[in-house]
Amino acid sequence: MYVKKGQLSILAVNLVALAVFAVLFFLRSNYEFVIYIGVIVFFLILIAATNHRVYYPNALLWALTAWAIMHMAGGAVYINKVRLYEIILIPLSENTPIFRYDQLVHIVGFATATVTMFYVLKPLLRADLERFAALSIIIIAAGLGIGALNEIVEFITGVIVPESGVGGYLNTSLDLVSDLIGAVLAMVIIRISERDFFSKKAVADGKSCKG
Repeated sequence: MYVKKGQLSILAVNLVALAVFAVLFFLRSNYEFVIYIGVIVFFLILIAATNHRVYYPNALLWALTAWAIMHMAGGAVYINKVRLYEIILIPLSENTPIFRYDQLVHIVGFATATVTMFYVLKPLLRADLERFAALSIIIIAAGLGIGALNEIVEFITGVIVPESGVGGYLNTSLDLVSDLIGAVLAMVIIRISERDFFSKKAVADGKSCKG
């Protein structure tokens, strides 16, 4: 496993958090989130395996770590006997359960996932400021693809652990809308943080066309 500068502490925090929550979920017989820990471990291994070929900014890895901890805390922490995932943070509707902690995690998480997809695809991209809208559609679609995969995992979890409380069609729909909000926010972040990348690539493309 190839660890770059500043990544050892990120790895340590991930391993400690996973170990603590795994023990907690096993003691509570919360097998739904034991499955989710397995998914997180899979993606941790995937990132580690591609770390030598893909540039993952440390800030992005910290964001992914925060997302994982937020997700696991959502299933482990209870406030007044209500699971954190079920808590309404801002009551925006009397008929629909929004805005919940669950939706916050999806917005943060899939904004992070979309940024991750950008860095995975970045070496293959031809940056062109005039086509940023088209690029945005591609990256957002990639991020939403991860969101769809997450819903498939939730479905499988609900089949394996019927008492998981994953939720039905309304919950899935709210999750996907939250994923879209996060993905769009991610493109704003990418556009701002990668300004130099797009401008330099656009200049380089212009020079190559003239030559």
